[in-house]
Amino acid sequence: MREHSARAVLLFTLILNVAMFVLLSFIDKFFSGLIQQPKAPAKNGKIFSIFPEEPSSTITYEEETSDLTIVAEHPNPLYTSYSLEAAGCIGAALDMLARGKIDKAEKLLEHAMSLAPDHPDVLNRYGEFMESTRKDIISADQLYFRALIISPGHSAAKGNRGRLAALVEEIDLGTLHRLDKKRDTVASIPESNTALRKAKREAYFQHIYHTVGIEGNSMSLSQTRSIVETRMAIGGKSIAEHNEVLGLDAALKYINTTLINRIGQLTIEDVLELHRRVLGFVDPTEGGYFRRTQVFVGDHIPPPPSNILPLMQKFLKWLNSWDALSLHPIRYAALAHYKLVHIHPFSDGNGRTSRLLMNMILMWSGYPPVIILKQDRIRWIGRGEHVAWSPRSPDLTPLDFFLWGVLKDKVYLTLPGSREYLKNKIV
Repeated sequence: MREHSARAVLLFTLILNVAMFVLLSFIDKFFSGLIQQPKAPAKNGKIFSIFPEEPSSTITYEEETSDLTIVAEHPNPLYTSYSLEAAGCIGAALDMLARGKIDKAEKLLEHAMSLAPDHPDVLNRYGEFMESTRKDIISADQLYFRALIISPGHSAAKGNRGRLAALVEEIDLGTLHRLDKKRDTVASIPESNTALRKAKREAYFQHIYHTVGIEGNSMSLSQTRSIVETRMAIGGKSIAEHNEVLGLDAALKYINTTLINRIGQLTIEDVLELHRRVLGFVDPTEGGYFRRTQVFVGDHIPPPPSNILPLMQKFLKWLNSWDALSLHPIRYAALAHYKLVHIHPFSDGNGRTSRLLMNMILMWSGYPPVIILKQDRIRWIGRGEHVAWSPRSPDLTPLDFFLWGVLKDKVYLTLPGSREYLKNKIV
């Protein structure tokens, strides 16, 4: 269960940081001319408002093996079928590396990964290739950690990962610093700025569209915007889908008008009120109430209903503690999301409520709310992901930037500034 929790948390934090970087870059493109010297990290207490201001069955493995023979309590037949072929691929890859044929070696290692993706020796060898040949430290760190998840006693992977720990932490801290600078750039823009107001409004509809889309809602972005603005029904769409959009709109407004300006500690009642708005339109009998039945989420078995209240009390105590509040806001938000999802206190709407809580924490610290794209839902917690991702300390270092390469292929959405601009984009 610990291994499953670790990979779930770090998968979430990866996407969180990527989404935060994309969103801040998106806003930054509008206001490059307004960039000022970054403010102090405390940001003078400025809160980010989402609205423009208006004029008024775990497999356990034994220790490291040298012959690619897997020993497990419940052996997976894929290992016994393909491990020898994977070993042959690794041997051939090492031979190609010795000859200087790097591309062929990489193809052989990738084939070994496809044959035995959960074998610690395969993962470790591929990690060594990524580190020494491709100079991809983050990917190598991920591969070493996956090897250790499967085989905690794997000495080679343990040594490799320990050697990279300081460097990976340095990369993490550098990325946090860059995110803080982008946050401060956005904070320096006057709230009356027309472009900022327009960007916030567009991001608001994007947030609702993608958040309900992760849960399977089939509304398009234009349909989502129409429902929020006009409260008119969309033909061919279910009542439940309409109510999911309306519920998230109500929850966001509740955060922006009430919780974001709260003086004092958050309470269980605040979380219940948030959930009541998320689910109230869809299922009023469940909205704002803890679940009364046992649920199952993939391989994760949440605690029984009788344990939910004490666990939520413990969660809120941590949420308001100095230890939590002293964390970097991104790490604080990541942990808060994970802890609430892990408890899974509601019969439905746990993901939406957790993401709203996460974004509320970010907004407290001046960050805009992150938008997790609906097309990334397969990689989201509880959505079928099976790859182990790594924490680097018991306190969780949630910045594993293997996805930074993907950012180069991301399209930074910009709002059309003129009819001519829009025409050029279409043509």
